[in-house]
Amino acid sequence: MTGMTAEVMTPKEVETAKEAAIAPKFVTKGVDVYYAEKQALTNVSLDIETNQVTSLIGPSGCGKSTYLRCLNRMNDTIDICRVMGDILLDGADIYSREMDVVHLRARVGMVFQKPNPFPKSIYENVCYGPKIHGIAKNKAELDDIVHTSLQKAGLWNEVKDRMHEPGTGLSGGQQQRLCIARAVAVQPDVILMDEPCSALDPIATAKIEELIDELRVNYTIVIVTHSMQQAARVSQRTGFFHLGELVEVGETEQIFTNPKDERTQGYITGRFG
Repeated sequence: MTGMTAEVMTPKEVETAKEAAIAPKFVTKGVDVYYAEKQALTNVSLDIETNQVTSLIGPSGCGKSTYLRCLNRMNDTIDICRVMGDILLDGADIYSREMDVVHLRARVGMVFQKPNPFPKSIYENVCYGPKIHGIAKNKAELDDIVHTSLQKAGLWNEVKDRMHEPGTGLSGGQQQRLCIARAVAVQPDVILMDEPCSALDPIATAKIEELIDELRVNYTIVIVTHSMQQAARVSQRTGFFHLGELVEVGETEQIFTNPKDERTQGYITGRFG
């Protein structure tokens, strides 16, 4: 072939590309959170690695969900809440005045503890986000997004003939997968999950866990879970919170088999929590 030259990257460009590929999706440093005068998080520093599942474990009330809600500024909805420290998404400060919170929450989707489909059809549940964010230019594009999102959530084959039935008519596990499809539909970078299986039976839980493993190929996932077994099954990294502090974070296998802090060891072995 003539007239075409392959672009050759300089060694520095290659190194920069490598760093970008493995850079953490979120970098959080020295995060303190207060509800009025009560401190809920103290000096939490944690990197969330790209295209991995990070589990947050610890006793009830230890700050796991508070930390999770910092990552998409859900704590902004609580008047008495103050968040301090640095929280960077792909290097950008998500608490800067220039940050568009609506855009942030599209990039950082959230799936809650209790399935919460809108009181609309299955189709409308999934297309709602792409509509309001202007992601689809026409009905054909919208149909494609709905189809793809439901496939990614492992739900398409179960609902393809029921698209105009209410989402609230699905089983609990199906509703949670619908909520995952709704989160995926706006093309996020990150999916936050706050105890997504706590209201589900073991079979539905297994489906969600299988789905999490598939989704991490394309998304960075942070999951708060009260189940250490679930954390061990689904995540590559685990952070242990206790009394508002991040006690320890590391590869999941290391945290569960060889924790460095005696508090982590005590929680994992059931001595407290």
